Amino acid sequence: MLPEVVEVMMPWMTGNPCNPNASYRGAKEARKAIAVAREQLAALIGASADEIVFTGGGTESTNTALKWLARLVGRKTGRVVTTAIEHSAVLKPIETFEQVGYTADRCGVDGGGRLLIDEYRDACERARDGGGFASVMWANNETGVIQPVAEACEIARGNGLAFHTDAIQAVGKIPVDVREVAVDFLSLSAHKFHGPKGVGALYVRSGCRFEPMIRGGGQEKDRRSGTENVAGIVGLGKAAEVAMARQLHDRDGHATGRLRDAFEAKVVEMVQGVTVNGDLIHRLPGTTHLSFDRCEAAGLLILLDDMEVACSAGSACMTGKQQPSHVQKAMGFSDAKAKSSLRFGFSALNTMEEVEKAAVCVAKAVDKLRRVQGGSTGPVVVYS
Repeated sequence: MLPEVVEVMMPWMTGNPCNPNASYRGAKEARKAIAVAREQLAALIGASADEIVFTGGGTESTNTALKWLARLVGRKTGRVVTTAIEHSAVLKPIETFEQVGYTADRCGVDGGGRLLIDEYRDACERARDGGGFASVMWANNETGVIQPVAEACEIARGNGLAFHTDAIQAVGKIPVDVREVAVDFLSLSAHKFHGPKGVGALYVRSGCRFEPMIRGGGQEKDRRSGTENVAGIVGLGKAAEVAMARQLHDRDGHATGRLRDAFEAKVVEMVQGVTVNGDLIHRLPGTTHLSFDRCEAAGLLILLDDMEVACSAGSACMTGKQQPSHVQKAMGFSDAKAKSSLRFGFSALNTMEEVEKAAVCVAKAVDKLRRVQGGSTGPVVVYS
């Protein structure tokens, strides 16, 4: 978390424990703080404050939207259009919909990880007659590849389908504006842009029919019951405010992108048999996905962790699972390539010195693992 996020959260964790739904002074202050955070987040994504529903995180936001849409269209003729590279927070609920009668179209992607738009258009047309909805992620959580969300949304709505986007990887990192891309529902999570974990939000376009997944005391205007996490919500709001200021200063993420590009260039320079995966134009500035010939990612993770380099072999939610990533398989990776791939993330808090040090660590880890596995390292690796 950013220091300024921690600073605004502390009073709500240590000094004001009040329930914002009560009537005394401290409760009124808590309600006001939540209202400010709602405005801050709404400004970041171009929404109005009353379109923001605070939740316990991105997965809850996504499940809430999808389960409501599934209920709305009905199971007998309901059809769900999505992609083969969605996060499990989308794919798992859809699997449960199929078990009770829904039909799901998981549209493919090209070798760069971008949605095959013609396949998607055909699926939306099939869903038009029987009723359905679509869910397409804004940016992929493993590769960082940005999807053609504006076009996907237009196609869905042109076929009478409600449209949800998992924008958890995008919000706070690149400009996301619901006035320009007229999505009906959008999921986001605070910890993806330096806010606290365990808090997120669901954007619900004004005028869209909506019923809550969590019922109880009627908080969030009866859209998400449960006593509000005041500290978390305040932290989310502050993180949104900072992210918006950074975007106004660096709209295209050039600062973070330079760190990523420098890392990629140095790794490719020092290590033989490296592939930079995914569309190199349509991608988040802070994500790179690399494959290393003759190296298993599991071994590299252990070596890099010892060197204090934090990275992952796929989605953090899939850590510990041995099967190749469904995202990489959808992109046409062989099992061997999928199992030799790592994801590295960068932010404005990183420095060029850290990036260069991490690249050297990667080169050393690859060299060591190839020697241990008995394979040739190729030309001598230079660690400078």
